[in-house]
Amino acid sequence: MKTKKLVELAKTIRSKNAGTDKITFDIIFREKENYEFVKNSKCITKESISKLYNIDIDRICDFVEYDPAYAIKFTIYRDRPSGSPGEGDIFGCQQYPPLLGIEVLIG
Repeated sequence: MKTKKLVELAKTIRSKNAGTDKITFDIIFREKENYEFVKNSKCITKESISKLYNIDIDRICDFVEYDPAYAIKFTIYRDRPSGSPGEGDIFGCQQYPPLLGIEVLIG
């Protein structure tokens, strides 16, 4: 068995603003095979995201494995509203990098 990093398997890994109090994350695959590897490995779950981002699992308000688009999507509640004092990423677009290094068991 070998592993690959998520960034090697996914076409798109991004985060973005989802309103004043949420950030949404998209992991989108070009090939069904890569999507299935990641989905079946269970390396991306509400629990693993909670650990990766060091947040309570209750902050993850949505988690979807969307087969028709070969995508895994999840949304988290922000610590503070977008644009409020001390909030460092108004657009939520700089929150995805921890996902890049996730190790996925292949074959």
